[in-house]
Amino acid sequence: MTSIIKTDSIQKTARTAGFLYMLLIPLGVFGMLYIPNTLFVHGDIASTVSNIAVNQALYRTSIVSALVTQVVQIFVVLYLYKVLKPVNKNYAVLMVTFILVAVPIAMLNELSQFAVLQLLNGADYSRIFTSEQIQALIKLLLDSRQTGIFIAHIFWGLWLFPMGYLVLKSGFLPKIIGALLIVACFGYLTDSFIFFYVPDFGIKFAEFTFIGELLITFWLLIKGVNVEEWNKRALESA
Repeated sequence: MTSIIKTDSIQKTARTAGFLYMLLIPLGVFGMLYIPNTLFVHGDIASTVSNIAVNQALYRTSIVSALVTQVVQIFVVLYLYKVLKPVNKNYAVLMVTFILVAVPIAMLNELSQFAVLQLLNGADYSRIFTSEQIQALIKLLLDSRQTGIFIAHIFWGLWLFPMGYLVLKSGFLPKIIGALLIVACFGYLTDSFIFFYVPDFGIKFAEFTFIGELLITFWLLIKGVNVEEWNKRALESA
């Protein structure tokens, strides 16, 4: 009976981690891809500002989506910690630490989004600045947010290294997923450092190296873990 309870418990934890991880996909796509592609016009700040002004509800929704994403990310890593801790507690703690550093960076980065709305809606600003100056300030804020995203990318990449290592060594999850998570780590890190030195490089490697994150999401959600192997690990680490 004890074994059955433990089996049900770890599988529920693993599938919850997979479900929460899956939630990050639509939230991230909406905030990071859909909104920029819908409202932002590359090289035309006047049109971008006009789009934001006309679609403020949509713009605010993107901010909320970004904030909710970070809250969900905390729960994702905490559930993953429960699943992966038996492999190596130190690496599991490191995984959690990197996310807990990334989350406040990403959340504070959204302040620039709120500042854009304040510039658009604040009567005081329109009396002090010309429309061209307001547009220039908004461009600065949007560019600063983009820079902030790539700072957060450092930690969004780093957390995948200990996570990938733990999956690779676990015995209760596929080794290939662990290897691909480590590849994804370097995809994020590469994008960040290229952005800092060559902002207009254009190619984002994380768009090609994210497959490990997709696989771990759906594997946990559908298959869970090999409970027998997980129990062995849990007993060894007890």
